[in-house]
Amino acid sequence: MEFHEKLQQLRKQHNFTQEQLAEQLFVSRTAVSKWESGRGYPNLESLKCLSKLFSLSIDELLSNDDLLELAERDKRANIGRIIGLVFGALDVIALAFLFLPLFGQQEGDYVRAVTLLSHTGMGEVLRWLYVGALLFLSAFGVFELVAELINPERWLSLCRFCSLALHAAAMFLFAVSRQPYVTALLFLLFVVKVVLLIQETRMK
Repeated sequence: MEFHEKLQQLRKQHNFTQEQLAEQLFVSRTAVSKWESGRGYPNLESLKCLSKLFSLSIDELLSNDDLLELAERDKRANIGRIIGLVFGALDVIALAFLFLPLFGQQEGDYVRAVTLLSHTGMGEVLRWLYVGALLFLSAFGVFELVAELINPERWLSLCRFCSLALHAAAMFLFAVSRQPYVTALLFLLFVVKVVLLIQETRMK
């Protein structure tokens, strides 16, 4: 008997509605409906709750094929979560560009590398545009990290897209204003993100 059939049978034997079972497991009724129709499996925490509620072992709830599929799904979810955390960390790293000597400042016949905050040869509007771009990118990185820790599945695609878009926009800003060091470093971080995204796509 498949898991979804077994779950439906157990629920009816214990006189639970889908709503009541969902309350017992602290999930939505939609989740229970999805499991019973064979369109998904509960996570490990929900499986433990089901096991306790129906006094069955997890092995009794799931067949070998179900266990393998669940393990594979959890593996993909964990890798996706790690990639999401790496995306967030790479965006937060942009904050360091405010304090690294990556900006050229003309001093006579020489160009000296200085930090953005100590640069005296650029206009205030341009400086604050740079600061804003780096702060916004790093703030979004913090949001990504929090989103991944709270609910990775809900924010997965949106965070990836926004992260790449913001990163590309920041890279474009520094490229058109002729800041080669920052542009090169942002480009390297962007390439890392793209490679991770390709790897994640291949695993699906």
